Amino acid sequence: MGVYKFDKSFELFERAVKVIPGGVYGHRHPGFFVPGSYPYYVSRAEGCHFWDVDGNEYIDYMCAFGPIVLGYNYPPLEMEMDKWRKKGDAFNLPGEIMVELAEYLTGLITGADWVVFGKNGSDAVTFALQVAREYTERKKVIVAKGAYHGSHPWCTPGQGGILKEEKMYTLSFKFNDLEGLKKLVSENKKEVAAIVITPHHHPVFCDSELPSKEFLEGIEKLCKDEGIIFISDDIRDGFRLDLGGSHEYFGFKPQLIAFGKAMANGYPISACAGTEELKEAATRIYFTGTFHLSTLPMAASLTTLKELKEKKVTEHLFKMGSILAKGLIKLGEEHGQEIKITGPPPIPFMRFADDKDLFKSQLFCAEACKRGIYFHPHHNWFLSFAHTEEDIKKSLEVADVAFKIVEEEFGKK
Repeated sequence: MGVYKFDKSFELFERAVKVIPGGVYGHRHPGFFVPGSYPYYVSRAEGCHFWDVDGNEYIDYMCAFGPIVLGYNYPPLEMEMDKWRKKGDAFNLPGEIMVELAEYLTGLITGADWVVFGKNGSDAVTFALQVAREYTERKKVIVAKGAYHGSHPWCTPGQGGILKEEKMYTLSFKFNDLEGLKKLVSENKKEVAAIVITPHHHPVFCDSELPSKEFLEGIEKLCKDEGIIFISDDIRDGFRLDLGGSHEYFGFKPQLIAFGKAMANGYPISACAGTEELKEAATRIYFTGTFHLSTLPMAASLTTLKELKEKKVTEHLFKMGSILAKGLIKLGEEHGQEIKITGPPPIPFMRFADDKDLFKSQLFCAEACKRGIYFHPHHNWFLSFAHTEEDIKKSLEVADVAFKIVEEEFGKK
């Protein structure tokens, strides 16, 4: 079992920093992984595998940070897209496919009466907030501490170029803390336009947290009583847990829902769906972009969603995620390590129970990556329809080696 080298990746990065600020920016920056132990550039991908520019092959558990739900270069989708490419993509006007996709989504997503389309998750969540502000004529928004809702000024975790005034109306509370949320709403009586949560809490560097039934029911009642709009940021979970939306899986009723990532298997598109009462307010939001109405991503989305339904993909994701989690926990025990896996099986987060600084996770994931298994030490992972039991088996064989190295470095728990 050879250990990979990343010579060409490093050479490319040296060239990149001369012409691109930071070389690679955002959450793909090498600093977010374990620098020196991961590739920096990709060459191609197929199924749940990808190859970096040095020719190293990986079984991928990040799925492009979520968009790849069927698999890279999924044949039924790409065959359909070949037909659409001949027709074109960017036009003066939207194509008929926009109406077809909107009709399909409103029939698929529980509680959706209308939908609009953007490109990124941040687009869709910010649009939802604008609708809430327009409808309520209020300014403030409440989010869970540590939640990621995009890169727009009101929600970005970054500080560069952001005015303090752009975040002054964004308030936060601890996820699952209903009493804390009620107190915050009480302190800002009739000033809160929206409460935004992710269906399950998935902050980076931390355990994921599932919502309690009481928490979700409490938010619904609070929003109803106080005239606040309930927004579900389903960008990350959407269509991996339930095709009706993750609110259907967890059992709550938001008025606005943002989708992205898995809705088109890698083609750039996002969406915001809403209830009838908010439709008029939505028409007053100027929401546009040169590529928002591109035809190809919409065709890809419609094809992807139909494949997800026909092939019962969510069931497969739960099965593969459960097999992976059980295998990792068992291997950890064999090497004297207590492994904690949180979040739904299709979107797991793994860490060592006694490793708050994630040093063990960094070593484990780095050693796995250098042997062809692409885990992330700081971010939740993703499963796809392309992952097979054989892929999981191979991944666990490498994980066994990585756990042994962790045991040698840190000892047993």
